[in-house]
Amino acid sequence: MRKWQAVVALLVLLGGIGGAVVLRDQGGTGLPFLTPTASPEPVRTPLFPATAGTARPTRAGLARALAATLEDPGLGRRVGLSVLDAETGEPLLEVDARRAVTPASTAKIVTALAVLKVLEPEARLSTRVVQGANGDVVLVGGGDPTLAGRHAVRGFPRTARLVDLASQVKGVAVTRVVVDDTLFTGPLMGPGWKRGYVTNGDVAPVSALMVDGGRTSSEKNQPRSADPALEAGRQLAALLKVKVVVRGAAAAGAVELARVESPTMSELVEVMLTRSDNDLAEALGRHVALAAGLPATFDGEVAATVAALGPLLDAAKVGRGGLGLRDASGLSPRNRLQPAALTRLLALVGQDGRYAPLLSGLPVAGFDGTLQKRFREAPSDTAAGLVRAKTGTLNGVSALAGLVRTRSGHLLAFDLTADGVSLSGTLEAQAALDRLAAVLASCGCT
Repeated sequence: MRKWQAVVALLVLLGGIGGAVVLRDQGGTGLPFLTPTASPEPVRTPLFPATAGTARPTRAGLARALAATLEDPGLGRRVGLSVLDAETGEPLLEVDARRAVTPASTAKIVTALAVLKVLEPEARLSTRVVQGANGDVVLVGGGDPTLAGRHAVRGFPRTARLVDLASQVKGVAVTRVVVDDTLFTGPLMGPGWKRGYVTNGDVAPVSALMVDGGRTSSEKNQPRSADPALEAGRQLAALLKVKVVVRGAAAAGAVELARVESPTMSELVEVMLTRSDNDLAEALGRHVALAAGLPATFDGEVAATVAALGPLLDAAKVGRGGLGLRDASGLSPRNRLQPAALTRLLALVGQDGRYAPLLSGLPVAGFDGTLQKRFREAPSDTAAGLVRAKTGTLNGVSALAGLVRTRSGHLLAFDLTADGVSLSGTLEAQAALDRLAAVLASCGCT
């Protein structure tokens, strides 16, 4: 696919509103953790104008268009489906939409919405080095898993680098490196997480201090570090030519020797969605908890997310019971989410410019992120570039949720979750979901 084709496809989805793709400026606050802003709520500009001049999709039209594809055996034993007119909020087709399904990584959409609702878009996460006692320096984690070390992930955005942190400490006599990962508390592994998630490279134990997301290799699917904070300390120690690394805590008011800052919150949301980055999702969930004055734990991030988004679901007459999450990444098989809840939240993306980073972070069908290699073959290739959606995959679950513009120009929010898939049927389920999304893109559905 040529780069210009991707740009054209994006403009088609945006309906000509190119400003929806936001690359944030490099200024920022550099806070080690974040608190809610007390500033008045700004006026929000819709990303999408109301569509006029063509007939809107109807329930009957959509049911006819999707009927055959919904019988696809690749979808497994059951499907939860919700399709919404994103401009009017009208439900167009819902199948078991109020049944709580296992969302897998489509839960990251909920996390992204909570982050963008309660945190400043230009805020950054800081990793610092402060003075300790008796020649110690303390490496203080600020909850930035993108801090780059030996095994950095290449590509946008440019992240903070451990080597830059070390360069600021040059000239200071150092005897030991102390690692302080106390910003996050509670269990390091989420409810129901498998040990294989760490050994297979899906996620690192959740820590406020890590480099490269806890990776131990630049290769994919390699084990993550069992103790990301100590590994970060060891890498800093090697740069400072120090051999001793211990765990501890910075003293209150300790003199700051060095600081590096993450990309902006908007950029972190974008990359979290595009790459389906589990470590980043959990870190951002913890910062939502801290902003709400709650512990930076799994329970805290879930409670803070429900508190932030619950009023929106109440207003949409879905209720907070639609969010039954146990983590921020979607890795837990104990997560539950109603498709009807997710589509109503997705509809907000086109109505409020605050959520533009979520739109630009959703993978584009056939072009980037977790959808780069999908929508490449007939019949779903007709939707390449026209669908922006988050994927979700766990044992027995395949999901696709996002936004699509129909042939008649109307914007739909959709959640398609097949949660009765056989262990060997993942690829077939993904192909069936892609075909469903392609029908949404190609039909007028009137």
